[in-house]
Amino acid sequence: MKIVILDGQALNPGDLSWDCIASLGETTVYDQTVGESEIIRRIGDAEIVVPNKTPITESVLAACPNIKLIAVTATGYNIVDCDAAGYRGIPVCNVPGYGTAAVSQFTIALLLELCHRIGHHDRAVHEGRWESCPNFCFWDTPQMELADKTMGIIGFGRIGRATGRIAKALGMRIIACSRSQCDEGREIGEYVELDRLLAESDVISLHCPLFPETTGIINEAAIAKMKEGVIILNTSRGPLIDEQALADALCSGKVRGAAVDVVSREPILPDNPLLSAPNCIITPHMAWAQGEARQRIIDITAENIGAFLAGKPRNVVNL
Repeated sequence: MKIVILDGQALNPGDLSWDCIASLGETTVYDQTVGESEIIRRIGDAEIVVPNKTPITESVLAACPNIKLIAVTATGYNIVDCDAAGYRGIPVCNVPGYGTAAVSQFTIALLLELCHRIGHHDRAVHEGRWESCPNFCFWDTPQMELADKTMGIIGFGRIGRATGRIAKALGMRIIACSRSQCDEGREIGEYVELDRLLAESDVISLHCPLFPETTGIINEAAIAKMKEGVIILNTSRGPLIDEQALADALCSGKVRGAAVDVVSREPILPDNPLLSAPNCIITPHMAWAQGEARQRIIDITAENIGAFLAGKPRNVVNL
């Protein structure tokens, strides 16, 4: 069985091993994403294709008739034309649940950075500003305590609930808006309608999938319903936010601060309005990138391939 890993560096820049996948068949690893003609050449007669960001389109599938499994090394699988794969009887597998701890931890890290600007003050100390300050006490930015504040979480799945548990441990009140509800969620916080969440939250954290109905869920009208000085966090998908509306709200002070790990076009374009907005932290879609989480992706992908080879495909999203 021939296996081709199409853009391995997106997941593994060299600090992890592909051995658990390589043990399942003749494996070739390519590092970077490339154009479609090169994708087709790289796949060749391989039966198992392992992409991360590389698009597997109808034309790629038509040109590579030997493909029998597409094992995406991510939870999201929109890079694959799942309908075209399903028409050909090709299962598409993903990796659910690998990043729950990683992304929730990163979300809270972004929130704490907005509250305290720790990186800024570390640099200020190293630059000698504290030692030259006439007062013993020195800070540049308003400091914010989270205890007794309300966090509103839009999307209360695994990552949303994990984020809520951490925020609750910090003394925050948790409210959530979600398509579905569960007892675990009720133990963490209170389910509410979106408008109530927008009105009551001191911090709003996005953890919902990107669907047509959630695209631009944070827009000018939604921001108008929020508290003055609200904080907005997004570690889910960039198009959930109308970026110009958020930039305008940051400039006006309606939004105290924002921290986003995702943007509408990635890598970020130089004209993205958030780049010039005040009090906005932007990280390069790295919330999932802890070594433990990336190793989990490789391990689960190997399990997906092994299950397919055993005739019991798992984590299939299209059949």
